[in-house]
Amino acid sequence: MRLSRLKRLPSRVKRAARFEIHAHWRRQPLVLGSVLYESFSGNGMLDNPEALFRRLLAAPDLKHLTHIWALSDLHRYRTAVEEFADDPRVTFVRYGSAAYYRALATSQYLVNNATFPYDFSKRQGQVYLNTWHGTPLKRMGYDIEDGALATANIVRNFVQADYLLAANPFMADQMYQSAYKLDGIYRGTIIEEGYPRVDRQFLDDAQRETVRQRLVASGIPLGDRKIVLYAPTWKGQTFGRPEDDLDALLAHLHEVEQRIDTSRYAVLVKTHQTVHALAADRPELARMLVPNEIPTNLVLGATDILVGDYSSIFFDFLRTGRPILFFTPDLAEYAGTRGLYFEPDEWPGPTLMSARELGDALAAVAADGDRVPAESRERYLDLQRRFTPYEDGSASERVIDIVFRGVRDGYRLRTSLDDDGREKILLYLGGMRPNGITTSALNLLNNLDHERYDVSAFFAQSGSQTIIAKQRQIHPAVRQFPRVGGMNGAKLRHLARHLDFRRGRTAQHAETDAQNRLWDDEWYRCFGDSRFDYVVDFSGYGPFWAILLLHSPDAQRSIWMHNDLAADAHREVNGEKRMLHSLTQLFTLYAQYDHLVSVSPTLSEVNRSSLAEYAEPEKFRSALNTVDAEHILENAAADLHELTFDEETGSVPDWAEQLLAPNDDTTTFVNVGRLSPEKNQERLIRAFAQVHAENPKTRLLIVGSGPLAGHLEAVVAELGLQGSVFLTGMQRNPHAITAKADCFVLSSDYEGQPMVILEALVLQLPIVTVEFASAKNALPKGSGLVVPQTVEGVADGLRAFLRGDVPNGGFDWAGYNRKAVAEFYRAIGAAPDPAPLPDAAAADTDTDTDTDEPSTTPIVG
Repeated sequence: MRLSRLKRLPSRVKRAARFEIHAHWRRQPLVLGSVLYESFSGNGMLDNPEALFRRLLAAPDLKHLTHIWALSDLHRYRTAVEEFADDPRVTFVRYGSAAYYRALATSQYLVNNATFPYDFSKRQGQVYLNTWHGTPLKRMGYDIEDGALATANIVRNFVQADYLLAANPFMADQMYQSAYKLDGIYRGTIIEEGYPRVDRQFLDDAQRETVRQRLVASGIPLGDRKIVLYAPTWKGQTFGRPEDDLDALLAHLHEVEQRIDTSRYAVLVKTHQTVHALAADRPELARMLVPNEIPTNLVLGATDILVGDYSSIFFDFLRTGRPILFFTPDLAEYAGTRGLYFEPDEWPGPTLMSARELGDALAAVAADGDRVPAESRERYLDLQRRFTPYEDGSASERVIDIVFRGVRDGYRLRTSLDDDGREKILLYLGGMRPNGITTSALNLLNNLDHERYDVSAFFAQSGSQTIIAKQRQIHPAVRQFPRVGGMNGAKLRHLARHLDFRRGRTAQHAETDAQNRLWDDEWYRCFGDSRFDYVVDFSGYGPFWAILLLHSPDAQRSIWMHNDLAADAHREVNGEKRMLHSLTQLFTLYAQYDHLVSVSPTLSEVNRSSLAEYAEPEKFRSALNTVDAEHILENAAADLHELTFDEETGSVPDWAEQLLAPNDDTTTFVNVGRLSPEKNQERLIRAFAQVHAENPKTRLLIVGSGPLAGHLEAVVAELGLQGSVFLTGMQRNPHAITAKADCFVLSSDYEGQPMVILEALVLQLPIVTVEFASAKNALPKGSGLVVPQTVEGVADGLRAFLRGDVPNGGFDWAGYNRKAVAEFYRAIGAAPDPAPLPDAAAADTDTDTDTDEPSTTPIVG
């Protein structure tokens, strides 16, 4: 352990130094008139930023500007560095270096065609233009299956940007507003005026020859041959780690070259930015590989025929009117996984599935005088009208007018995307572990009215597949803000923050300018200029997150209370009160929240009483948890044999074998929950031991994991219950197990509103639960049996079920959810509290679980 820590020490020191440098420059004044450019994380002086830079540099009225380029390797891109070596207005910094973070923190203007790193947070006075890097053919953002997983830093950058650049209406509508869910949240301006990089394609004969000579100087034996440019996109699952398919690419190119006249045509390759480093190391590609430092659109301006696949490059090339062919041997696979916005029959050229077909098609185009194939011309013209309506060679000038000269009149600008008539809710979901809070959060997101409310979810980005599986379950209408990276700021200020927490001064987070700035900066780093009407800490357990949400701009702020929190604070695990300090610090923040929301009326009374010293009584409210009945019923129908089959052993566990036995007449009791002290499964096991001794045809399943797993196994062994009591561990689909049982049993010391009871109700299982403070809110009238919190009480409840004395009154889950969602809206302040009803009317409507009257649920003991 110590050795591994020593090995990590240099990287940790380097990272700490980077943060300290960045923090230092973030405290310094902005350098007015300075412009930082970044393209593809420093992979060259490229794309829209390069086109804007050159036009800005040449503008007589903007000579006061200074220009800084971030490049990943100053030696690799030395051609660009040397080109401007004598211009005092232009400097270069290495991406990720101290000089880079200085420029990022102090430049007045920021221009990027992708994203700045996680620790980027725009400062007041900075102007951020994000140009993006093309009209998408392949699906983007939330339009991809699991697309939300990769949007974190993209959306974070977008909501900080003052300007987003769209080449055409499709980019504005489909990509920005829809695929990245900026409708309802983005407060900047979308500029819809064409792409500056396409300006670079407008070449006269002399300029075209200059580009050709640059290619020759890079080692490509071009001669006087025409250029066929093959520009494939990257392949693979992760943008930063593309698939190396260069062997297949070389084989395809060899086949193509055999079928065309290579004395007249030279086939060149322009790889995607993420693939170029791999391609540059292959000597076989040297004669055809376009250097990364030559801007793509200059090469397009000199290209006679383009061969693409799913890259956005063909949209730029449309403006030339020259032929485009598509080589897509993996079309079915690619379309099925990544997805496309347009089908091949809409593309402006033939779609070829083999290198042989591509070679023949190129030969046919050459024989026809390098014209667009007749069968594609109508589609070609249609796409030109749709996607290049503003490409006239002057897009750069228009963008510069808007961003740098402040001229807006007469230009195509989209503003007020945040004003779509919906109120905005932000919910912090917690750690997204598979537990009751996560389940209730996901259920709530599924039940909210997304046409009435714009909903965003906030949580920590995780690499855990278990947590990612929960993230995938977030309702598709919900915008996700996974928190990536860490807080900016000097280490000494963070040390002071940590000391404040340890000394119990959490509530003073905004009392000093330095600490207040840390938290305000972190809010902005995560959410940019986004604004929310209602900010909800739905987890309700973490002081860090509770403080961060208090630094949102004006909003009604609510924090959830899923349990008897005073009891939670004093809960012991292995003799330690592990949550006492953090929860006590959380309680000190309650006075700064508008609403303190418990998950049942009785629990609200418990928390109001036990936490009275921390907040005024009128702040305490309640809102029942919702339930996702359709999801539960769908999971319950799953094949339990398939779910529990172990491929290594070729078998299923004993407990599953027993549940699946065709003529099993054994009564199965089930409990689902974390194996921790407050759930008190030991009481259930000891109660079951009594009943099992009287009726051997019984079994008990306890589904879940936790710190008491070993202790409970020992209790089972002590009582000789192996083969009758089963600790199944964590199961990805507990509903399929619960559905096979006969009775659900809860033995907790305290609960809020147990999600497991709602799930059992949906599955129409009879329920036996011990009596805790909010037990009367957990069951509908006429359902279930409430017993004393003793071993004997639980045993009597199990006996009552065996006698047929546990009522099951049915559960109207649809009506329940409507009521629970209405309570949520009222609890956060999004809907008015209902007017009080006369006593008689109140009694008539009191048919659900929010009654404060004594429960009619039977109690035995």
